[in-house]
Amino acid sequence: MTLVEIILLGLGLSMDSFAVSICKGLSMKKMNWSKAIIISLYFCIFHVLMVVIGYYLGVAFDEFVNSVDHWIAFVLLAFIGAKMIKESFDKNQKNNNDKVDFKTMILLAIATSIDALAVGISLSFLKSNIIQASSIIGVIVLLMSCLGVKIGNRFGDKFENKAVLFGGIILVLIGIKILLEHLGVINFII
Repeated sequence: MTLVEIILLGLGLSMDSFAVSICKGLSMKKMNWSKAIIISLYFCIFHVLMVVIGYYLGVAFDEFVNSVDHWIAFVLLAFIGAKMIKESFDKNQKNNNDKVDFKTMILLAIATSIDALAVGISLSFLKSNIIQASSIIGVIVLLMSCLGVKIGNRFGDKFENKAVLFGGIILVLIGIKILLEHLGVINFII
């Protein structure tokens, strides 16, 4: 994967965390940067862990799926993206509390980073540099989560569903691009 693709992948993965961060910011009466950093670190660390775990799971099964890796990457990314797009239209998925205790944050971090596990598997099939990819994804998730808390605190929840929709569309498009490249249909420069 190219640097641009990894950045886009990071943006796509960060949208769930971004949306939850908006809700966290929305529930704060006054912007609290220490809470924003705690929220962002939870999301960042779990995304990086899930990408790395997924990568090594993919490496372990590489010889079994080498001939269908592009299909697996496409299906995983398209599934995750479609799920995010569907969730973007669900008005009932809200989390309006500003607690940052371990129990609250660990559940949110796991829930928002599960998709990163599948992405890590996809990255292993594409022979991506896992240190570079997970670092870039982690930084993007960290920044987007911090930004989400600030936006949520400032503007409310009108952007939450749009962020998840945008992230889902990015993941589906990357999945389609990977499939078409491996089938020899297209050859993108990015």
